[in-house]
Amino acid sequence: MKDEPIKQLSTNEFIQLVGEEPQSDKLHVYISEGLEQIPITIPFRSSDYTLLHVAKGVLKFSINLINYTLKKNESIAINPKSVVQIHEISEDIKVYSISFTAQFVFDNFFNKGSVDAFGYFTHNNVPKLRFSKQEGKILKMLIRMLRFYNQQEDNPYKEDLIRNTFGVIAYNYAQNFKKTYPNLKAELTRQEELVLRFWNILQENVKTDRRVQFYADALNVTTGHLSKTLKETTGKTASQLIEAAVIMEARLLLVDPKLSIAQIAEILRFPDQSFFGKYFKKHVGLSPSAYRKENRK
Repeated sequence: MKDEPIKQLSTNEFIQLVGEEPQSDKLHVYISEGLEQIPITIPFRSSDYTLLHVAKGVLKFSINLINYTLKKNESIAINPKSVVQIHEISEDIKVYSISFTAQFVFDNFFNKGSVDAFGYFTHNNVPKLRFSKQEGKILKMLIRMLRFYNQQEDNPYKEDLIRNTFGVIAYNYAQNFKKTYPNLKAELTRQEELVLRFWNILQENVKTDRRVQFYADALNVTTGHLSKTLKETTGKTASQLIEAAVIMEARLLLVDPKLSIAQIAEILRFPDQSFFGKYFKKHVGLSPSAYRKENRK
């Protein structure tokens, strides 16, 4: 291992090794079709989160030097800190995997309950899960649906379909995880704990305060330390995450036909409707009224 450095692989780089084209920057769904050999034999560290499910055959690999064997209807969650090495695959192997960034989770599941549902990614001694035959069929169907939606280009409801389908997969996995390991507590680093606390405070205050200083004060850290930690963990600074959260709230509010755009601007504490409109268009590429019209189709 000393003579062979651990390779850092992005999801797109790994996907290209198995002969696929990238699907999006934040999410990729892979289903192996006739995988004849191990795509990479050296140890590597993925840059994203991965849910791995074996639908057929046997997969032998290690995570952080701990050996695992996954058989039919068994799954495991792998976080970006983990060093992975694939040792052996059976001739009949069929693998379903979902790789996604922390930003994907933040953009689509921005609330305390949702963030908590991803706690199974925080364990250093990673437990595997076994699904029943029926559960395995449902999981495979959902992953195929997610892949189908993620590859679409002209569907006006693509983001909603991806978010909802992924959510069903994630919550079912979380439910099975908690049922199988009821006493296993999340193992968070100090950085991860700070990020989780930031997300929780942001979720509660996103409508009323967009200042990085406000969140740094609430967490008893400097603005520099907060932004550096968030950047290292999620790839985004504090201000970028706050902006993303504000835009998400704005999108949710714009779907409600009972609220005028002026009322939404007031709810989100913008000085006026014009300021809100410019802010929204800068980040989304559409004016609030155009976005509302687009989502009524």
